[in-house]
Amino acid sequence: MAQPLILTLKLDDATFVRLDALRRAHYPPERNQVPAHLTLFHALPGERKSLLRPMLEEAARRQRKIPLAFKGVKSLGGGVALTVEAPALSALRRDLADEFAPFLTAQDNAGFRPHVTLQNKVTTAEAETLRRELTTALRPFEGRGEGLILWRYLGGPWQREAVFPFRG
Repeated sequence: MAQPLILTLKLDDATFVRLDALRRAHYPPERNQVPAHLTLFHALPGERKSLLRPMLEEAARRQRKIPLAFKGVKSLGGGVALTVEAPALSALRRDLADEFAPFLTAQDNAGFRPHVTLQNKVTTAEAETLRRELTTALRPFEGRGEGLILWRYLGGPWQREAVFPFRG
């Protein structure tokens, strides 16, 4: 059985650089094996890649770039994330979930709350300190989703399999 696939949103360069710098600053370095990302699906079946790929190509071809609003800081218990408001992203994710319905895990069926994790795998006290710090220091900002990235999960690190740019 092939390693699972992960689908993330491709962020515009400036937003990615900003979020990845925050992640590198706050995520435990020994556990930070992937760049900053906004996950759409956590575990699509790797053996279905040839079926999923044309679906993703078509979805990206139809999709305009998506405005993203990074407005809040969210506790993950043992970590911290930035929340994202993006109605067009939620609509795209819902459409993809309908297409992927037979393949979705319980986690991917549980609903979509877009966020970018900046810190994880720390104590609740460490996470709460960062949450308070970011809540005070970080002002809301905007970014853009510019495509989809399909990754293969390698037991920790991820390998980029394909990028599907949005039109326009």
